[in-house]
Amino acid sequence: MTASNAEQSADFRGPLDVTRAATAVVDAQDTVIGWSPAAERLLGYPSQEVVGRPLAAFLSPAPTPPVLPLAPRFQGNELRVARHRDGRELVVATAECPLPGSGTAARVIVATELKDLRMWESQLALLHGLATQSPVGLGIYDTDLRLTWCNAAYEREIGRPFAEFRGLRADQLYSEGKFVTKGHPPTLEAVMRHVMDTGEPFLDLHFQGRPPSDPETDHLWSCAYYRLQDADGRVIGVCEDAFDISDRYKAQRRLALLVEAGRGIGAALDVRVTAEKITEVAVPEFATTVTVDLAQAVLEGEVPATSGAAAISLVRVARCSAGAEEADRAEPGERPARCGPVDRGDTDRGRVAPRPPVNHPPVEYPPGSPQHRSLSSGGLVLDDTALVVPLRAGNSTLGLVTFLRGPGPGSATFDSGEVALADELVARTAVSIDNARRFTRERTASLALQRQLLPQHVPEQSAVDLAFRYLPTDDVTGVGGDWFDVIPLSGTRVGLVVGDVVGHGLQAAATMGRLRTTVRAFAQMDLDPVELLSRLDDLVAQSAEEQRSELGTPDGTYADVTTGATCLYAVYDPVSRRCVMARAGHLPPAVVDPDGLLSFPDLPAGPPLGLGGLPFESMEIELPVGSLLALFTDGLVEARDRDIDHGLDTLGRVLSDQHASLEELCDRAVAELLPDGSTADDTALLLVRTRELDTSQVAEWELPAEPVAAGRARDLATQQLHHWGLQELAFATELVVSELVTNAVRYAEGPIQVRLIRDRTLLCEVADRGHTSPHLRHSGDDDEGGRGLFIVAQLVQRWGTRYTRSGKTIWTEQAFPKSG
Repeated sequence: MTASNAEQSADFRGPLDVTRAATAVVDAQDTVIGWSPAAERLLGYPSQEVVGRPLAAFLSPAPTPPVLPLAPRFQGNELRVARHRDGRELVVATAECPLPGSGTAARVIVATELKDLRMWESQLALLHGLATQSPVGLGIYDTDLRLTWCNAAYEREIGRPFAEFRGLRADQLYSEGKFVTKGHPPTLEAVMRHVMDTGEPFLDLHFQGRPPSDPETDHLWSCAYYRLQDADGRVIGVCEDAFDISDRYKAQRRLALLVEAGRGIGAALDVRVTAEKITEVAVPEFATTVTVDLAQAVLEGEVPATSGAAAISLVRVARCSAGAEEADRAEPGERPARCGPVDRGDTDRGRVAPRPPVNHPPVEYPPGSPQHRSLSSGGLVLDDTALVVPLRAGNSTLGLVTFLRGPGPGSATFDSGEVALADELVARTAVSIDNARRFTRERTASLALQRQLLPQHVPEQSAVDLAFRYLPTDDVTGVGGDWFDVIPLSGTRVGLVVGDVVGHGLQAAATMGRLRTTVRAFAQMDLDPVELLSRLDDLVAQSAEEQRSELGTPDGTYADVTTGATCLYAVYDPVSRRCVMARAGHLPPAVVDPDGLLSFPDLPAGPPLGLGGLPFESMEIELPVGSLLALFTDGLVEARDRDIDHGLDTLGRVLSDQHASLEELCDRAVAELLPDGSTADDTALLLVRTRELDTSQVAEWELPAEPVAAGRARDLATQQLHHWGLQELAFATELVVSELVTNAVRYAEGPIQVRLIRDRTLLCEVADRGHTSPHLRHSGDDDEGGRGLFIVAQLVQRWGTRYTRSGKTIWTEQAFPKSG
């Protein structure tokens, strides 16, 4: 539509108005004596061809017969047929007006095409509908911004007859209202002044307020403002149209809540986090206060009893609230709420131990309360401004969610749509909480298995002081396969182990347990680090091959978490102060000497376990007394937001503090490298500070491989035991030394070394250059020998053999006699 057509469409003068209609003046004999330009445009006859002729030559004298397919008669008008100058016939609507007086002119006849009259009638109907039936509130304000006219919708909104509020200003009618659309003036007066001054209309401005007809409830309107001008262009006021979109806005907010709930609820497999999320989503947009109470069993990963739901023990796990005024002023996305978890207690950042239970306050609801009724019935309960919805999963009630709207003029009960929304929110939360509960149960079982597979406590060692930390992953994948161990070995030596199994979950934890047990078994055989890792590698490769053949997929692939595991094994001897270590694809240890100098020994890496193909190599270093040795897994020093070199530098800086205790160093390392107290991978850290056995605790002799060596060894041992005040062990020790030295003289080569060590027990060692170990056997009645080693085994707590490059050592261990 062009601007000209738009202007004509906006002309509300009637088409039979004498200023615009075709007009003819006739005398008493119906002869035309006057002909208007509009009549000339309508019928095509100029005035000189019409004046003086009878009107019937151009216009039928009677109304149109009803047989013609014409529209219904218009009130006060007649439909006639007019003949155009070109011969066409036109259906026109006419009106007549007699002229008083005694002059020649008897009456005036006006005519217009029927379609123009129809259009005008439609425009009148439109104006009438806007004034009386339209749901859009219309108001006209003069240049002083006082109301001069309004339609029926506006009048209903005010709740009074127009005459009672005519002349009031908009700000007087909605004194507490405001525009919430960003980037526009906030008040009604400012908006209207801007429209009058600039002529720029405002469309779809959202105004929030409480209409006089409903002062207890906030409404939202979509408003438009445009300037009004008269025919000469003078500004005469502003027109406002406003449509109440409160219901639509509520529906949009409900949809937004569901969208936000879909993004947030269930994002974490944690029962408490999920419970907290629904409170954060619902406050303040949906309720003033939201609380979540769960059955105690749910927090422990269990399913509450399906019967007697009203008697289940509930604890408060989440609460979020906002003041009524804060909630009223809140915009979507704004959260003036005080939300947070109920007391979670402290968490353990250190040793391998279950985290302490979270302290949740128990809650009890008296009979007749909405919560008690909801538990009893298993359904939701609406009680004034309280809405209680049960959290249900299958046939079990997991807990309750209570939505409250606080007292005050702004509070309102929940309507049916809001009840349905709450039911949907709680249903989604229930599914997520049940998933989190299942995950909690599985993870608890995994952690329990992992804790049982890891050292629960490490007994004191004469060789080293030690401290350790183990942090399981907080990732949704659950437990992992990192492990460490401290293994007492013969001769007061100690084995130090740290390893990492690829992957997470129960399979990784179970694999870790198998490897740890295997390492301990091999270590008790006094294998050196290279041989221990070689045997462990063979075992892993064999196990992986068996699993592939048994559990392989049709395409021949199998994901084995054992293959690719890493391990570091070190043996420290406090007598020689030497440490032998080897690694299978693991990070090297950190060593800090007593002067604080940090180093990472250039220990050959070796392949990860199960890959095979490359040999393992060991390194032997001397550790001065007081040296610090740190064994760790990559979860401590490597993270997504930093490379491993940065982590190693940080760890080295922490360990270089010579004044801190081992426990303090462990805490500092975890605090600086894992500031959140959590990690995407398991983390193991083992710190040891080396000791040395005092020379007064060790007695060592070298004897020739001669028959008299046994007697000489008995005498030396007896003297040393008397010197140590261990005379009670002299008889047994004489027998042990005599038997072991005799075997060495008979079956091996000399010279023979005899060593006694007074530690937590009495250790006796006999070393020779033979590589054949004696075997314990039961001799027959007629056998002349073979009973010596059997007797030795009865006299000592433990005995065994370890091999060296130069031969072997047979060792025994005896407990000290109990004092008084």
